[in-house]
Amino acid sequence: MIGNLTHYIDLIAKIVEVIGVLIMFFGLLFAFYKAFRISGGLNHNTYVESRQTVGKSILLGLEVLIAADIMATVVTEPTLRRVLVLGIIVLIRTFLSLSLQVELEGRFPWQKEKPTSEKNPDAMPFNEAAPADKI
Repeated sequence: MIGNLTHYIDLIAKIVEVIGVLIMFFGLLFAFYKAFRISGGLNHNTYVESRQTVGKSILLGLEVLIAADIMATVVTEPTLRRVLVLGIIVLIRTFLSLSLQVELEGRFPWQKEKPTSEKNPDAMPFNEAAPADKI
């Protein structure tokens, strides 16, 4: 009974790993499709949008791969070597996810979102229409 359960959990973990890789692959294909077919070619805006799409698909794929790694820990014999290898893999994937998210959003996940005026330096300040001495 336990052997069968272990086998099924291992199989599910492998399927989840494949799903994570497919998410990244199809995200890349979708970004190229969107850039060339929908936008009509590569310019600065489509480059930025494609980069965002690829980055988001990589982030999602890495999260799914981390979930598969966690599932794999349930079925493996907990030797020190296996736990260390798995821990290093999870750390690398987590670091990649974090650095990609910082690059895509311009902030760490635990930081508050920047106000609109800080995101776009060309945006008009909120009090420009009414000078401060006339308020």
